[in-house]
Amino acid sequence: MNVTSQIKQPIFDEMELFEKKFRDAMTSQVALLNRITYYIVNRKGKQMRPMFVFLCAKMVADGQVNERTYRGASVIELIHTATLVHDDVVDDSNRRRGFFSINALWKNKIAVLVGDYLLSKGLLLSIDNEDFDLLKIISVAVREMSEGELLQIEKARRLDITEDIYYEIIRKKTATLIAACCALGAKSVIDDEVQVENIRKFGELIGMAFQIKDDLFDYSEEAIGKPTGIDIKEQKMTLPLIHVLNTCTVKEKSWLINSIKNHNKDKKRVKEVIAFVKNNRGLLYAEEKMVSFQQEALHILDNYPKSEFKDALILMVNYVIERKK
Repeated sequence: MNVTSQIKQPIFDEMELFEKKFRDAMTSQVALLNRITYYIVNRKGKQMRPMFVFLCAKMVADGQVNERTYRGASVIELIHTATLVHDDVVDDSNRRRGFFSINALWKNKIAVLVGDYLLSKGLLLSIDNEDFDLLKIISVAVREMSEGELLQIEKARRLDITEDIYYEIIRKKTATLIAACCALGAKSVIDDEVQVENIRKFGELIGMAFQIKDDLFDYSEEAIGKPTGIDIKEQKMTLPLIHVLNTCTVKEKSWLINSIKNHNKDKKRVKEVIAFVKNNRGLLYAEEKMVSFQQEALHILDNYPKSEFKDALILMVNYVIERKK
């Protein structure tokens, strides 16, 4: 049994029912929309977000979930899918998880409208059921994701970002959504702000570790979904690179910046940049930071009694930093 199946095992029935409810939540009176949403639903990824929702809910409430938990998972998935559809338009990307993106098949105009539709479906699912507390958690996450993306665009042009700004970008861009999933799961079943905040923090720490792991993939030898060096080609600032830029000599720094800005299409030069980052402890440093976020997340789980849900979350935390793609 692979790791994802192991993680899913304690919430297998909930995930099955969730998929049905999620499909229902997407339906519309417009045939074109139904065709597109059918395409989206059948190309889903590992479903980490709903898994976080159900596992956190069950861990804090002795294995209990309710209708709010299902709605929360559906809302987060609807809104997350909307942001992905919009992201592909923004990035002019033709592929998503190995399949054609919505904008590649149906063009940008339709993709933007489909994203808007999914977003409004998510908002209405909460409003119609008066889940205002859950809606607030999700809305804050969407606001922060947009801020994170814009902050990254603003800072990327300058290539001299500090580690603190980098953490702020990844906290908003990546970690905030996982944090929202965890907080939402807890909030759907208990009304204890301290516990909900604890679980939210747990999700945020995993999200930070998750993004640093993604950064490290850019320097890996193996083929993993994205070609090695793509972040350098796209002038994205990753933690290994930031660390090396902040610790190398002035001369080396100007060579690095010049390489990234003006020679990012030159395969040989990109290889040299990767080698330089490796030789100057960039990867080791990023790995240490990733592990420290992971350990902090596990430390939060120490406060909860042993259960199959807690075990699955521990497995999830370890999977995030050990995954191969």
